[in-house]
Amino acid sequence: MKNDAFVHLHVHSEYSLLDGACRITELVQQVKALGQTAVALTDHGVMYGVIPFYEAATAAGIRPILGCEVYVAQRTRHDREHSLDAKSYHLILLCENNTGYQNLVRLVSLASIEGFYRKPRVDWELLSQYHEGLICLSACLAGEIPRLLSAGRYDEAKATALRYQALFGAGNFFLELQDHGLPEERQNLPQLIRISRETGIPLAATNDAHYLRKKDAQMQQVLLCIQTGKTIHDPNRMEFANDEFYLKSTAEMQALFASVPEAITNTSQIAARCHVAFQLDGTLHLPKFRMDGVEDCQNLFLQLCRSGLRQRYGNPPPQEAVARMKKEIAVIQEMGYVDYFLIVWDYITYARKQGIPVGPGRGSGAGSICAYCMGITQIDPLPYHLLFERFLNPERGSMPDFDIGARRFLLKRQDTFSEYIAV
Repeated sequence: MKNDAFVHLHVHSEYSLLDGACRITELVQQVKALGQTAVALTDHGVMYGVIPFYEAATAAGIRPILGCEVYVAQRTRHDREHSLDAKSYHLILLCENNTGYQNLVRLVSLASIEGFYRKPRVDWELLSQYHEGLICLSACLAGEIPRLLSAGRYDEAKATALRYQALFGAGNFFLELQDHGLPEERQNLPQLIRISRETGIPLAATNDAHYLRKKDAQMQQVLLCIQTGKTIHDPNRMEFANDEFYLKSTAEMQALFASVPEAITNTSQIAARCHVAFQLDGTLHLPKFRMDGVEDCQNLFLQLCRSGLRQRYGNPPPQEAVARMKKEIAVIQEMGYVDYFLIVWDYITYARKQGIPVGPGRGSGAGSICAYCMGITQIDPLPYHLLFERFLNPERGSMPDFDIGARRFLLKRQDTFSEYIAV
């Protein structure tokens, strides 16, 4: 990349639901039309668009930079007091490598699972745990540092910037400069530059792109109206202050930040560092099974199968059952599905303990004696001559799956009919 090149590092696609208006395919085409060689995707709190974005950008010869604009809880992700926790800070996180991608996936997942309150939220504890491989930008006016500057609390803003730099490491945290013509942004700009000069924290210029071209601003306003339940003619509707939130050209960005050219060149340097590689050839990447106190998952799998064999068939079990299990275990181990069996066993065991209805076993999975002995299914495949090969076969590469759906029958009128509800 040229030293004077500019790369957009703050972009919201259609996956920033009812907020972003940049369709992935058109986004990549526009980046190419602008003569830019890379672009980031930083949707609000989610990463739904990562794979289609990666595929489209790669196919077009554009470097895809994977990221997210996360929401950071003002206190912790567990706090949910409206007066204190209704608003959260914005923060841009970009994946430098595959480790960073894995950490960002964890952050975004935990933000929804553990931190959701109005928005999916991370907190300092999660950032401290999962920051490796990530490059951080201080975000827009909704970021913690810009908010402190807007409130006239320069010293606190500077201390917060140093705190983020200490967490992510020198060269991995950037003060983000934006200029959409908003008075508050222009008030903060010299202060952000001052913090940079006093601390050595580098600058990065961005445009908070929510649509591709200036003329698309009206379309994005319609999305906001749908999101907030307002009409386009409602004077109290949520709206952006102007039509400057589009994918600007390199020349436009250079003109905006002519006084700090390093903020432009730093964007291309960040982009050059970001390289996440996906294997999208159909190869399965199943999660590894983990359980406290279990070091050898293979051994756990064998123990569950063999103890279940004795429980289901008696001790000693009949030779037919022993031979069938031995054959199945060999295939399961050969094809690398031990972890898969353990994961299914784990959540089905949990469901039954919690009184959550689980089906006895439908489809080809009922043909596995290992699944029957582990308690995944409740159907003995031997007397019904059910074939394991319909479920798992070395000559068939498709992924097997257990159908564990349950049906609860409710007697509406005992003398006339009953109705079932799928659970």
